Amino acid sequence: MKYVSIKPTKLKGQIQVPSSKSVCHRALICSALAEGESSIKNVDFSEDIEATCSALEALGVDIKKDEHTLTVTGRSSIRIKNSNIHCFKSGSTIRFLIPIAATLGEKVTFTGEDKLVERPLDVYYDIFDKQKIFYSNFQGKLPLTINGKLKSGEYRVKGNISSQFISGLLFALPLLDGDSKIVVTTELESKSYVDITLDMLKKFGVYVDKKDYEEFIIRGNQTYKKNNCSIEGDFSQAAFWMAAGVLGDGIITSGLNMDSLQGDKAIIKILKDMGVKIEEKGDTLKINPSKTYGTYIDASQCPDLVPVLASLASVSSGTTQIANAARLRIKESDRLKAISTELNKIGADVKEKEDGLIINGKERLKGGKVTSWRDHRIAMALAVISSKCINPMIIEEAEYVKKSYPGFWEDFRQLGGNIDEWSVGK
Repeated sequence: MKYVSIKPTKLKGQIQVPSSKSVCHRALICSALAEGESSIKNVDFSEDIEATCSALEALGVDIKKDEHTLTVTGRSSIRIKNSNIHCFKSGSTIRFLIPIAATLGEKVTFTGEDKLVERPLDVYYDIFDKQKIFYSNFQGKLPLTINGKLKSGEYRVKGNISSQFISGLLFALPLLDGDSKIVVTTELESKSYVDITLDMLKKFGVYVDKKDYEEFIIRGNQTYKKNNCSIEGDFSQAAFWMAAGVLGDGIITSGLNMDSLQGDKAIIKILKDMGVKIEEKGDTLKINPSKTYGTYIDASQCPDLVPVLASLASVSSGTTQIANAARLRIKESDRLKAISTELNKIGADVKEKEDGLIINGKERLKGGKVTSWRDHRIAMALAVISSKCINPMIIEEAEYVKKSYPGFWEDFRQLGGNIDEWSVGK
């Protein structure tokens, strides 16, 4: 277990934002399903991206890794090399690859670690029941074994559980013999993630007809075409440095695509609504130190921003309400409970609601010992609030940032953070 002790210090400087995990997962999968060699540049090797690489290799895909580049030799008809597919802690990996594996009609077992073991997969279980595809799990948890072939046709899927299920089907259904249709039976949340999927499919020669996020028409017998791409910067990771810049002496984030489809680009508007002065230039955002004010945040399309926005709101003037965030309870942790519990430990005033948070801002927090709940976003959200603490902050299980941002603590130090790190036990 790793501990990080942070002495209250204002951060300042310029940072290159890590590349988007969401975009990279999708580029990897499309490359794997395309015949021939594709090159993916500007890759950050987080644990989740490593998980997708490993899972695709189990499906017989050849992947070569360079410093920040992946060379993927895909095949239009994948063949199982290892029927035991380990997805580690990555929800995207397992939810994207289950339907792809089910196009093969062979026996495959999916395993995972930590919270992934119990994250829900009911959308797929309902499909398997309807199509009489054999599956077995352990009391609703991983490992999951499937043995049967996915069939083309109509798929009715709820849109308020996770868009990852819709993306998984969008990858797989073009490979089937017949045409298919996905009907979204409730309001689709996290629309931007589906847009990123559709955009990546198009780049690799696969087309889907979208009708107002209510229906997706997918022609069968499509072929993925190899392609080279570079992964843009990640707005959900930039958000941590943007908050740190507001509370510190200003930070410039670079490597961002201002025309990005990423839903977490909403961080720019939300921060401006809170009173933050932001200057946009090319691929950079200059975040100026600003007095921030409470606001209303609809998190339905940007749930990953909630932990860091909750931290910032806890030291903003007035009250912030975060709503439509119930899905955060089934992430790497129950993020509503996790961030409210830990902020309140260090003197914040956060009230937990069923689908959100109400946060009454304070000028400063007291600091002290907190835990990450084994969740990368909770660890990083707590770290950026440390500059507003009277006493040092000690974060327990700080190593979990590796899931999405292995270099986070190094970058924190580079921007002037005063931290000590030590490990206990294994």
